[in-house]
Amino acid sequence: MTPQPTGRLVRKDDGVYVVLDRIVHAPIEEVWAYFSRSAYLSKWIGEFTGTPSTGAVKFRMNAEGDGAAWENVTIRLCEAPHRLHVDVGTDPARRMFVHLTQSSGHTTITFGDLLHTVAEGADYGVGWDYYLDRMIAAHDGKPLPVWDDYYPDFLDHYATLCRELDHDLKVEHAEALRNGTTG
Repeated sequence: MTPQPTGRLVRKDDGVYVVLDRIVHAPIEEVWAYFSRSAYLSKWIGEFTGTPSTGAVKFRMNAEGDGAAWENVTIRLCEAPHRLHVDVGTDPARRMFVHLTQSSGHTTITFGDLLHTVAEGADYGVGWDYYLDRMIAAHDGKPLPVWDDYYPDFLDHYATLCRELDHDLKVEHAEALRNGTTG
């Protein structure tokens, strides 16, 4: 089956997020391990070192070949096994969240990555579709997906979302200027 882009752009109080959902046929604690335990993370995206209970770890991606740098991760919120909010890297950090819910033996993953600019949503959306599908494949014991099945094919979907949101933001800004409500 050919993968399809699934992400959307969501406006929140602190900015615009690329948000994606996945459903895993597994209990929530099992899925939580793929986001919170280095041995499980390493099966699909990277590894971490340190003690999460301190609120900080170091993370390194392993899915893009050798040579990835270790990055500082600040754990902003951890409510196991339901919610994890982190800042990854510095200058500026990438703010991400994972929310898990369970129903009828299935766990729904909602993942978000705060964009620094709307335009970067195209690249990040493609990447997160790919990585979340890797997580599902790793969990299910299936071959990991191939990047070439995602890029550049998914770019148009995300670029369209970015253009539409950028247009909406410009219209809202122009209306605010006309109404004298900018701050």
